[in-house]
Amino acid sequence: MTRDNSVPADRIELGERIAGLMPRTLEDLKELVAIPSIADERVVDPAECVRAAEWVRAAFRAEGIPAQLELTPDGTYAVIGHRPAPTGAPTVLLYCHYDVQPILDEHEWLSPPFELSERDGRLFGRGSADCKGNIVAHLTALRALRGDTPADDEGAYPVGLILVAEGSEEQGRASLDQYALANPEIFQQADVILIQDAGNAAFGLPTLSVTLRGAVDVIVRVEALRASVHSGMFGGAAPDALAALVRMLATLRDERGDTTVPGIRNDQVWHGLQYDEDEYRADAGILDGVQRLGSGTVSDHLVARPVVTILGIDAPPVVGAVAAVQAKAAAKLNLRVPPGEDPVQMRDALIAHLHSVAPWGVKVECEGGEPGYPFSSDTSSPSFKLLEQALTDAYDGVETVSAGEGGSIPLTTTLAGINPSADIVLLGVPDPESRIHSTNESVHPEEIRRIALGEALFLRRLGESAGAGR
Repeated sequence: MTRDNSVPADRIELGERIAGLMPRTLEDLKELVAIPSIADERVVDPAECVRAAEWVRAAFRAEGIPAQLELTPDGTYAVIGHRPAPTGAPTVLLYCHYDVQPILDEHEWLSPPFELSERDGRLFGRGSADCKGNIVAHLTALRALRGDTPADDEGAYPVGLILVAEGSEEQGRASLDQYALANPEIFQQADVILIQDAGNAAFGLPTLSVTLRGAVDVIVRVEALRASVHSGMFGGAAPDALAALVRMLATLRDERGDTTVPGIRNDQVWHGLQYDEDEYRADAGILDGVQRLGSGTVSDHLVARPVVTILGIDAPPVVGAVAAVQAKAAAKLNLRVPPGEDPVQMRDALIAHLHSVAPWGVKVECEGGEPGYPFSSDTSSPSFKLLEQALTDAYDGVETVSAGEGGSIPLTTTLAGINPSADIVLLGVPDPESRIHSTNESVHPEEIRRIALGEALFLRRLGESAGAGR
């Protein structure tokens, strides 16, 4: 960047430091991605998650945050550390998670999922964006902030710091939420909470997410026969549990794709930043000739309205299937809950609906998961405005936008309840091309650099603003 009077001095200083740190940042990301930290013992040895937690602990300890592994109720470890603030300075909680999604179909990956690979300027690997890219962005911001000051020096950072790196966020078990409710003291010490698990609305467009949908899972099981029977000898008259389940699931949307569950609204409107139709089709990979679902705008459906997604079905696979009428079948459903709605009420409405539409008298059993509540940020707070400007400076003058987020981070609502006076803001390194939760997940190193720079600028300016008031 050209040195001139229009560029803030701290932007020049910290920008140069972070540029010099990026090779180390990307090496850190390579090491982290190589750890298959899927928090599901059915998929990966739990020791891999412990290995990732230990990596995170060591990395932040090296930067002067005395992090520890804290066992959470589901048996996974959160990495939690607290470095007290200088006298009169605020404390900032830095959130991230080190666990990752399963890889899905390994054959769809163009490079090994747990080996960071570069193609066309992007870095591919499971967790590269969600959320290990955010972990290394935190580390890079801290390294840039302290510069050559020793990590244990009292003046290394202008604010107090709390690290919270979750170990099972992708599993939706709300384990860290339970830990936080049982151990609120450290979370109550934060004046600002940076939830670094969101992302930018477009590549190169700094974005603060101001709303999150809540989420709750429901498992529905259907039984019709004592055992599966021959489809030739009994088919046509024997009730088919799989066919019954298909009929039930088909009632969750109408012909336009709108949610159709009694007791769940489906007409909400989003008035904020809109997702362009053509960009959405491209980002989502919708095939030519295939319709986009829903009667409202893209943003109405991604941010303001509910949706029930079928995550999986227990049924015989096509390969190896036999000629039989199925005795039982099951599906896992994910219900996204827009701001202003109650996930418990919506979960119960979905369960009641599934029972009411079950055909042929089949036996239905539903299991509702823990509710994750929606969240809305306070966009009028001084911290929000300060972070907006820091990101704009980090992105070379591109104005920071506020956007709704269709995803869910239930911990945000939990933390808001524990610490209602804290400012909670959401950001992150992914962009729509990152394909988080899908195959060939990726991150652009420029987004890591710019988010790290924005975070470093914010932390320094927050400390300076507090000092000016003392």
